[in-house]
Amino acid sequence: MHTSYSRIIENAFEEVKALPDAGELATYIPELANVDPSKLGMHMTCIDGNHFGIGDDLHKFSIQSIAKVLSLTLAYKIVGEPLWERVDVEPSGTKFDSLLLLESYKGIPRNPFINSGAIVICDILMTHLKDTKVEFLEFVRELSDLPKLNYSDKIADSEKRTGYRNVALCNFIKSFGNITNEPEEVLDFYFDMCSLEMTCQEVSRTFGFLANEGCKISDGTKIITKNKCKRINALMLTCGFYDESGEFAFRVGLPGKSGVGGGIVALYPKNYAMVVWSPKLNKHGNSYKGMELLEKVTTHSEMSIF
Repeated sequence: MHTSYSRIIENAFEEVKALPDAGELATYIPELANVDPSKLGMHMTCIDGNHFGIGDDLHKFSIQSIAKVLSLTLAYKIVGEPLWERVDVEPSGTKFDSLLLLESYKGIPRNPFINSGAIVICDILMTHLKDTKVEFLEFVRELSDLPKLNYSDKIADSEKRTGYRNVALCNFIKSFGNITNEPEEVLDFYFDMCSLEMTCQEVSRTFGFLANEGCKISDGTKIITKNKCKRINALMLTCGFYDESGEFAFRVGLPGKSGVGGGIVALYPKNYAMVVWSPKLNKHGNSYKGMELLEKVTTHSEMSIF
């Protein structure tokens, strides 16, 4: 780890830790309401293998929608360009669980990172895999070098009990013919996918391939082509934060993806993958302190893609 990076991260961490405790926990998922709201962690993994962490970076948290990048990666790897006939690549400008634009676009979600788009990606994986839950988990285990990684039944069950809007989204898309499997089965996989629990260190290592032109940092294994990697990073930049994607690009200047568990992953292509975690969310459903921390790191390091 470059000394300058670690010093910048330490300084930014102390600044953000001292900020007022703004934001709210994602209480609409009952299990997430039990998380300690004071947690704050950050971990950076560089493509040369060096890494640096601070705060609660080794504490597991629910990665939630961060997992949507991994399901998209596997679906894109399997299906290729025809994938974009089922889901678009445009920013939505609406909340992550909005139904509004599905009517206008006849069941084609605006992008793969809003809930409707991620549900369609789950449907695509179910069509092409024999045992979707097992094979997706094996894929993430390979990326993360975590052979014992598993879904969290507690978190998945919590979401299944209260995920009424996702049920509505899936059925609405089905009415347009853009869900081919049974909605109940698609949603069951979707909720399990979002239930994965990992640490900041583990997520930064997992996402290293997207900072390394599609290849794993740990052993150089090619996960996806350089071209597919470029397109996924582009989607993370334009759509990774729902109706706050433009704000994140403006303030942080990196491709990224948030989750309502309070985690954010951000990538500097050919340099590093960085993950922050702070459970309290702003009004857009993104980590309040996580956004602040990433902005300070990229501003002080003067390193962003712009």
